[in-house]
Amino acid sequence: MNAPRSLEGEAVWRLTSLLEGQLRVVPGAVVGFDMAAALAAADALGIDRVAVVELLPVIEAQMVTAVNKQMQSGRNGQ
Repeated sequence: MNAPRSLEGEAVWRLTSLLEGQLRVVPGAVVGFDMAAALAAADALGIDRVAVVELLPVIEAQMVTAVNKQMQSGRNGQ
């Protein structure tokens, strides 16, 4: 269901694993990936910037929702 459907999608999906330490955060929440770092990493890996710009925000939105939900449940002792 969530598997990448193209080579570019697969490359961007792999890129996200390299971005785990490149997050924008505010106290108590993650707000997204550091896109400058994401584009620099994509360039270094030879990943098409257009694919990154089109696909990464979709992945980012889901990541932000999931991480913040997990952080919130941890604060509530669940």
